[in-house]
Amino acid sequence: MSRKQWTGWRTPRAGGEQAEQHYLIEPRHLAGGGNLGHVTEFLRASGWKDSSHQGGPFVFDSPDRTIRIGYDPHTQPGGWTISGKAAGAQPAWHATFGRQTPVEIVAGVTDALTRPRSAHAPNAWAPLEQQGWTSERGEDQSFTAVHPGRDTWLQYRPGERDQDLWWAGARTEHGQTWDAVFTPTTPLHLIEAFATALADPQPVMRPRGHVPPTSRVRTTSVSVLPSQLSAWQQARITAARAATWARFATTSARKPSRTAGPYATAGGRRR
Repeated sequence: MSRKQWTGWRTPRAGGEQAEQHYLIEPRHLAGGGNLGHVTEFLRASGWKDSSHQGGPFVFDSPDRTIRIGYDPHTQPGGWTISGKAAGAQPAWHATFGRQTPVEIVAGVTDALTRPRSAHAPNAWAPLEQQGWTSERGEDQSFTAVHPGRDTWLQYRPGERDQDLWWAGARTEHGQTWDAVFTPTTPLHLIEAFATALADPQPVMRPRGHVPPTSRVRTTSVSVLPSQLSAWQQARITAARAATWARFATTSARKPSRTAGPYATAGGRRR
């Protein structure tokens, strides 16, 4: 099998480190769950509060406490849950991802939650169409985008009384491997972020022993130094911290300065 180019990969140098065998897997939606730290470490670096209990599920709360992200490996079916509280004109919303949803696809949504919302009108279908996904309309007025391999989909299903549903999933010859469900009130820009990560043609990396048992994936064996893995992970964390500090600095600069007199209390009175 020909070696494919992967962003950030280079041939390991000789030295004291022992190279480890990993695999680049494509399509990414069939790669399996992956390292949870890809999501959780980014959230932590973005200023989210780790509310997890030792030995329990992962739980992260947004800085304003309006959004909670959790991962529970101990229950059935288990997996990811994201819940947003009602805030202003935005009603409460909820999204779930199966345990085997690749973390890189989950991160499409969780990363988007750490960034300001774009001003452009979101379009969840555009990133899929750009990658050659086909569109199908059902008799129930549902609209589905299907991967060229016919093994993954994103569907919008209208319902009565605002009970519309966004549903995505993937399957192999062994059956369905994961699904993702978004309530009708889920902000559309998050659906777009999910679709963008889902359609990304770049392969994802998995260590030896974590390649899913299916003939529908293509794998490329690569040797990777532990320092390379750490550097790639640290680069992602550093980017999250830099973006967080930039937003903090911008927000602070916009706040009007108020100079208090000496010994002024919160109530504005002198002691």
